[in-house]
Amino acid sequence: MKTKKLYRPKEDRMIGGVCGGIGEYFNTDPTLIRLIWVAITALTGFVVGIVAYVVCWAIIPEEPGEGIRKDNDKEFILHNTTRDNNEK
Repeated sequence: MKTKKLYRPKEDRMIGGVCGGIGEYFNTDPTLIRLIWVAITALTGFVVGIVAYVVCWAIIPEEPGEGIRKDNDKEFILHNTTRDNNEK
């Protein structure tokens, strides 16, 4: 059995990719996770949600650079967009 890993995706992110990664991990729409996160943040006085987001951003690793990512039985080639074009 293959274990699932929680990553911050390079593609599906608004700020740091935390909600996108959580949505991908639980196989749900990241927009739903974002709406729930905003609601909880607003209901708790903003500080708790913002601190939790920053902690998650620091702890959850970013998705590996280049490689193949499977999404709903389709394969996508990921490209590292931060690499300088002059590097080889």
